[in-house]
Amino acid sequence: MSGYVGYVGRRLGQFLLVVFIGINIAYVVTHASPIDPIEQSISAVTSFGNTAPGAIEQMRNSLRDLYGLSGTPVEQYLSFWKRILSADFGPSMSAFPTPVGTLIARALPWTAGLLTVSTLVAWVLGNLLGGLAGYYRQSRGLKLMGVIAMGLHPIPYYILAMLLLIVFGFLWPVLPITGGAAMNLPQSLTLEFVWSVLQHAILPALSLILIGVGSWFLGMRSLVSNVLAEDYVVYAELAGVKSRRILTSYVMRNALVPQVTGLAMSLGGIFNGAVITEKVFGYPGLGSLLVDAVYAGDYGLVLGVTTISILGVSVGVLAIDLLYPLLDPRIKVS
Repeated sequence: MSGYVGYVGRRLGQFLLVVFIGINIAYVVTHASPIDPIEQSISAVTSFGNTAPGAIEQMRNSLRDLYGLSGTPVEQYLSFWKRILSADFGPSMSAFPTPVGTLIARALPWTAGLLTVSTLVAWVLGNLLGGLAGYYRQSRGLKLMGVIAMGLHPIPYYILAMLLLIVFGFLWPVLPITGGAAMNLPQSLTLEFVWSVLQHAILPALSLILIGVGSWFLGMRSLVSNVLAEDYVVYAELAGVKSRRILTSYVMRNALVPQVTGLAMSLGGIFNGAVITEKVFGYPGLGSLLVDAVYAGDYGLVLGVTTISILGVSVGVLAIDLLYPLLDPRIKVS
């Protein structure tokens, strides 16, 4: 038990280090942008008429204090971390005076729901079919699925999203192609609203699932092929153990360990192909929010979204790291 406690401590230290480095990189990248958000905001305000120079300077100073961009670079950096630790990213520059946290809270459930469902469905289908294809290598149907998976795997998410948009939006218009739900429906847990959300999510989810299934299928088939060469599998076959038991208890169970790691990173990765997919379908998630923030030069919103993404990936990987010794006894924690 003491060995596992030490293992948890080391993993928590790595988690904090990864989060710290990731957020610092996001801070440096956003502040290296040539776009000055303060001047951009002032330009937007003064474009409607003449403004006194003194008022402009006062506005500039107020905006710098508001967005934490006043003072020396060190003072700005400390102010940034103070906001991070208090979960306060300040107001959005592009949607002033709405706080960044409010915008993220509105968009996060859409992206979390879309990615969680599509990732889990793709993971289950891909690993199930890939495991069967790796074990029953003579099956013609599973060989055909392998060919289809190899064809889907290299296609970018946004290309498949465009194809689905054209097919089901114009050639055969049976599904909604934009938005997260019908515009005239109040967001509440009514059957009509839930059905509208499901309809609008079909195409974005399908573009992620089809590509994801191909990737998981190929990975699982390769892992199963390697596990079949292990001594304990060969011994089980020679001992007359039923093929179904060998597949479930010996092959799939061991081959799934690295796939579980990939699942954690996919669930933690808020974007994972959804940025462009959400933009293609006009889906009101974090991907669309991030793209709009980048175009608007909204430092606070970009940092808020990237920070949430970094935390999501890190927490997902940490959770799997802590479960690994319980899933695979071959991993030592001492």
